[in-house]
Amino acid sequence: MIFRSAFFFLCPFLSLILGAEVNLLPSQELSEITEKYSKIERISTSRVQEKPNDVSSYSKRGDARLFLGNFLGACSDYEKMVQLNPDLEVSHWRLGIAYFYLSDFAKAARQFEIYHRHDNIDRENGIWRFMSQYKESGLKVARESLLNYSQDDRPPYPWLYSMFAGKITPQEVFKEIKEQNFPEKYQIRVLFHANLYVGIFLELTGEVPQSALSYLADATTNEYGRATGTYMWQVARLHHARLFASIKQKKE
Repeated sequence: MIFRSAFFFLCPFLSLILGAEVNLLPSQELSEITEKYSKIERISTSRVQEKPNDVSSYSKRGDARLFLGNFLGACSDYEKMVQLNPDLEVSHWRLGIAYFYLSDFAKAARQFEIYHRHDNIDRENGIWRFMSQYKESGLKVARESLLNYSQDDRPPYPWLYSMFAGKITPQEVFKEIKEQNFPEKYQIRVLFHANLYVGIFLELTGEVPQSALSYLADATTNEYGRATGTYMWQVARLHHARLFASIKQKKE
């Protein structure tokens, strides 16, 4: 199913229905995002038709499709990249994310597991493997199978990884960030990542999914994320949209 983000970021009054504060992106900003990546998708499709073996065109189209909420289309393009160049498989974390949002959690977990051979420092990858295994097999298995890291990673991932491991609470993650006294701009960046994964963690493990919504909304409206439009910011706004729509549907 294709999830168009503009559809899910609904009217502010719905926050009252959901029982949680929801920060919404301006409709103009969402329209610009949709227009931008729809154009990239069209251009990339033309290039694929001209050069069917052009890996970079599949990569660009796959990203555009994912940012538009077309996870199946993104997955198809990412898999085509690996088919054309098998050496890409071990480093293709984006394919793992596509599998995750298609609910193919076994394939997602495997993809993040093999990525660990490519980069054994990036705890964000370990978090995605945890999330995939949690969906596939539950909390006990996910925690028992956490990937091991021996080297430091960028903030806030060491603290987030400890949270997923059950060693600290979400509140302690933010306490650690505050105590570092990061420069303001860097702290905004760190808080983007913290809000994204605390939100997902609470959605996974919490009995009340609304508790995750405000963290995901903060990640979506984060100044760093919106200004850069990074891959993970696109994931944040799509994840927020999916959760928002799911809660709304259950309320109806």
